[in-house]
Amino acid sequence: MPLEHSHAPQDIAQRLNAGPKISYLRDWVYGGIDGAVTTFAIVAGSLGANLSPAIVLILGLANLLADGFSMAAANYSGTKSEEDDYVRLEGIEEKHIRLAPEGEREEVRQIYKAKGYEGEELETLVAIITSRRQTWIETMMQEEYGMAAVQRSALKAALSTFAAFVICGSLPLIPFVFGLSASGTITTVMTACAFFLIGSIKARWSTQNWFFSGMETTSIGMAAAGIAWLVGYLLHGLIA
Repeated sequence: MPLEHSHAPQDIAQRLNAGPKISYLRDWVYGGIDGAVTTFAIVAGSLGANLSPAIVLILGLANLLADGFSMAAANYSGTKSEEDDYVRLEGIEEKHIRLAPEGEREEVRQIYKAKGYEGEELETLVAIITSRRQTWIETMMQEEYGMAAVQRSALKAALSTFAAFVICGSLPLIPFVFGLSASGTITTVMTACAFFLIGSIKARWSTQNWFFSGMETTSIGMAAAGIAWLVGYLLHGLIA
């Protein structure tokens, strides 16, 4: 069975020196699915209300840019808040280590005692960790607060979300841009394929089968679109 990477000493050193890779997969998946869902939902709702293709296109484009920017801004703010919280907690730990080092050593001791270490082995481990302040702080950040030392970039997270939103969200509008006949049917098929593709690609980073992952994402997206179409249809019946 082939391994995912080499364990030769020089390859290990090169991989570790490069540092851990920060993944923005969730931002791409989140933005892609939401972009396709919301834009297609607007298209489906407009078709259910029997609106003209021009109106469908205007509403779709307005949603594509406004909602895409809104999602990116929200993702930026959320990720930035996580960064700020890390800095705040890091400052607290640094202060506690400076003012109450024995209390912080006892925290390290109890953390690793709960992991099964004891006796001389435990004391050696505590001494090693607390011998370097940055290692000590990073250990407390991870073990006490569950925070990783490597933080995600708020800007990259926001740009990933916006790019995925615009790319996937533009697919339901393509038939209306070119004025194709049976635009409703074409956009439904295209959007369903986009949902399936997103779900299938997402499976590459999970243990889920690519086909079932694609079908799951397609079902969620089409269900949302179906609700939007039904609302548009019912409202059109009430108002018309």
